[in-house]
Amino acid sequence: MSKVAKKSKVCKAAESVAQVVQNTQLQVAHHFPCPIYLIDRPDFLEVVNTVSEEALEVAKKAQTLNEIYPVHMTSSYFGDPRMAGFSEFVGATAWNILNEQGYAMQDKAVQFTEMWTQEHHKHSAMDAHVHGFGSQIVGFYFLETPEDCSKVVFHDPRSGKVQIDLPEQNISMATPASRMINFTPKPGMMIFANSWLAHSFTRHAAELPIKFVHFNVTVIHQPQACATPPAAEIV
Repeated sequence: MSKVAKKSKVCKAAESVAQVVQNTQLQVAHHFPCPIYLIDRPDFLEVVNTVSEEALEVAKKAQTLNEIYPVHMTSSYFGDPRMAGFSEFVGATAWNILNEQGYAMQDKAVQFTEMWTQEHHKHSAMDAHVHGFGSQIVGFYFLETPEDCSKVVFHDPRSGKVQIDLPEQNISMATPASRMINFTPKPGMMIFANSWLAHSFTRHAAELPIKFVHFNVTVIHQPQACATPPAAEIV
C-alpha cells in the first residue's frame, strides 16, 4: 500500500505586526543599531575648498587618471592651520558620537589618521569597504556635487542577515529588510558613521567631477579625565 505524502501547511499571518502590537501589546525592542549622522555645514565650504584645491593641484602633477577608476586623491592635510576650525568641529562631533553611543570616553581623546580630498570623474566609483587600523569614526564632507553625481551608500554589516536574506518588498523604501542605504550628497553636507559600517559610492554619471573630503578618526588614551569633548589632536 503506497503512502501519500502530506502537503506541507502554509501559514500566513492573519494580522499585520501593527495590528498585533495594537491588539496584544507586542513589545518591539530595537537593539544593535547602525546609526548614520548627517549635518549641513556650508559655512566650512570656502576654507575647505581652498585647501582642497591646493592639494588637488599638487596631486594632479603626480597622478594620471586610471581608466577603470578615474579619480584623483590628495595627501592628508588635517595639519593645515587653515583647517583648524573644521578639524575641531569634526573631532568634537566624533567624540560626542562615541560618548553618546555609550562608550567610556571620559579618559579618551580623538585623533585624525587621515583627511584627504577625492575627485571622482565620470564612470568612477568606490567599492564597499571599511576602515581598519584603529579608525573608530569615518566621515565625508561634500564640496562639489553635480547633477547625476555618485551617491554614498552604507551596507548592512550583519553577516547573519546577509546569509539568509529574503527579497525586499520595495527596495526604494528604507526598512529593517534593507540591505543598503544611500544618500544623495550636496555641498556642505557632512556625514559621520562608525568605521565598521561598510560604505561605497555608486558610479559617477556626471560630466563634472564630484569632490569631497574623506576623514578617519581614531581614539587615544587621555590620562586626565574630561567631561566635555576635547579638540581633535593633530599629529
